[in-house]
Amino acid sequence: MLQLGDEIALFSVVFAFVLLGTRSPIWSTALTACLYAFLIMFHFPQVPTSQARQVLRPAKNAASGGVSLVAHRGGGHDAPENTMAAIREAHKNGATGVELDLEFTSDGVPILMHDETVDRTTNGSGPLTQLSFSELSKLDAAAKHRLSDKFQGEKVPTLQEAVEECIKLQLTIYFDVKGHPDEAAAALKEMYQKHPVLYNTSIVCSFEPKVIYRMRQADPEVVTALTHRPWSLSRLGDGTPRFSSLWKHHWMQVLDVILDWAHHHLLWNLCGVSAFLVQKNFISLDYVQYWAQRGVEVVGWTVNTAEEKQYYQEILNVNYITDSLLEDCDPHY
Repeated sequence: MLQLGDEIALFSVVFAFVLLGTRSPIWSTALTACLYAFLIMFHFPQVPTSQARQVLRPAKNAASGGVSLVAHRGGGHDAPENTMAAIREAHKNGATGVELDLEFTSDGVPILMHDETVDRTTNGSGPLTQLSFSELSKLDAAAKHRLSDKFQGEKVPTLQEAVEECIKLQLTIYFDVKGHPDEAAAALKEMYQKHPVLYNTSIVCSFEPKVIYRMRQADPEVVTALTHRPWSLSRLGDGTPRFSSLWKHHWMQVLDVILDWAHHHLLWNLCGVSAFLVQKNFISLDYVQYWAQRGVEVVGWTVNTAEEKQYYQEILNVNYITDSLLEDCDPHY
């Protein structure tokens, strides 16, 4: 639920900006009122707390103090990412859930893949938009992995195959959707209708609010989350600037500030999310409390050292996503 403080902050900022631009109190009041009406009419309420808790704090987490240990891309350090082998290894190594990336082949088959191309993870080359599922199925998804000998011949799985395996292993699924809002919403809606158990054992996440909003339109009963990394427009995952041009870098920093403000005061409420997935460096006890007051769970990523994991489990008491269940490792961007 939107807190009173959020409402005051949101509409005060809108009023001030419009007033600065128009210098008209009437226009400022009218446009602020229109925004308020828009939020009332078009926002999605959060799913029931009991349902969100089943997904984010399932009873099986008791061994880890109620905290979910989620394998990033199925645990991309321990096995080839986004593969059936990764899902099985994650389960064997003690994960309570897996984060899986949804993409599509040129003939519209929903598959697991993080990138828009197959170059980084397979022995193939080219964008997914130019590869059919038949062509993709001939590639070795373990070819570029550090344990390629152990997992040689591993295939890129379909969404259907991955979902069925996770259900069998009783793993919570974090569906990470990079784009294709209409296609993704349709494919996931089909999965939820085919496997109703997913309503209480999975969550749909995305960096793109339009993906989450479209998912809630397609099926408002699905638990959802926004994913956010501050300064993501101006800097890469490792912190280096995205752009060599100084003016473009600074312009993107301005947009980063606006995007961050929108995530924390507007977009989460518009989409009615139940969780907020945030890059680990920006999470603190105060931050967790901020979202708890709004009925939103914080999930940290990517938490890859024993020290960090202990901090998340014992101090923050929030779920985290990790590249390895077995050892410390560098983050996989």
